[in-house]
Amino acid sequence: MVQSRSVQWIPAVVIVLAVVVDLLTPHDVTSAPLLIAAPVIAGPLLRPRGIVLTGLASMAVHAVLARVDGTFGWHRGVANQLTLLAVTVLALFINRRLDRQNAHTLRARQVAAVAQRAVLPDPPERIGALRVAARYVPAEDEALIGGDLYVVQDTPHGIRALIGDVRGKGLGAVSAVCSDLGAFRYAADEAEDLAALARAMERALTREGDRRGGLERAEGFTTGLLAEFAADLSSVRLVNRGHPPPVLLDVQGAATLLVPSEEAPPLGIGALQDWTAPIDTFDFPPGATLILYTDGVSESRDSAGTFYDATLRLPVLARRRIALGDPVAPGQILDALIRDVRRHTGDRPQDDQALLALHRPPEATFRW
Repeated sequence: MVQSRSVQWIPAVVIVLAVVVDLLTPHDVTSAPLLIAAPVIAGPLLRPRGIVLTGLASMAVHAVLARVDGTFGWHRGVANQLTLLAVTVLALFINRRLDRQNAHTLRARQVAAVAQRAVLPDPPERIGALRVAARYVPAEDEALIGGDLYVVQDTPHGIRALIGDVRGKGLGAVSAVCSDLGAFRYAADEAEDLAALARAMERALTREGDRRGGLERAEGFTTGLLAEFAADLSSVRLVNRGHPPPVLLDVQGAATLLVPSEEAPPLGIGALQDWTAPIDTFDFPPGATLILYTDGVSESRDSAGTFYDATLRLPVLARRRIALGDPVAPGQILDALIRDVRRHTGDRPQDDQALLALHRPPEATFRW
């Protein structure tokens, strides 16, 4: 287990501090506890060789100080030396256990990363003229797989996209994500319009809930935003099923929140009532970027409880790059948005975040 260089100096600093304390205090005051602490501190910070050297240095310093103070006897000298030896051996054992645990965690993360790519693969960077970028930010570094999802697909009816957030966490959420993605990938090619696509997904998710039974049948649902682009990318059609509205960022950096004309519940609760949602059409001008995200972004709060407002912050982030003459690529704007959300929350993500950026290049140039 290896730490940064500055942290690796802590055991040595403790030994120096022990020397200073011993020299500044009366002879009957011992700094042995500080010297004993040095190899313990070295256990999780240094390699075995460094731990052994720290232990030997502590023993040598203690012997010299005890000789100077005239206290190197059985009760205070030899006993402390044996304690230092035992603590050094214990530190080596702790280091070995931590190394095994870290190796196990690393293997688990590698498996989780492979599973994440299998469950939620990155979409292609370009579909036709449309530029695409996607990001997934887990709320916890150890939890690479969550309940947020996105997919972009070229279909006989145009480019279609889905971003969603399933109810729940853990393996149940991952299973629901697989069901959502499978339902979308099949229905996106078959459905004539977004209304038919939403109905097909509703039926598929309801059937899945019936098969799983229990709480999933009654409360399993997915907030989802379906998008479909015109063949010439001049407009985008949206069906919003209980999901945060997307933001349209134009070429000058101005942002518009694309609010649905009518509220609709999430997907997967069709058994309760036959819900319908309107298809809203919005202009998608050259140079514009459609930014979709889950509530891990929109519901992020700062220390005062203020929610993050992407509609206000995205123009600031985009215009900052435009002012520098640096064109904003879809991936760059998502990375800037993720950093800004982290700053807003004090670097404490409160929920998983899935983000999609769908960009129509300017007709005169393809700089983005």
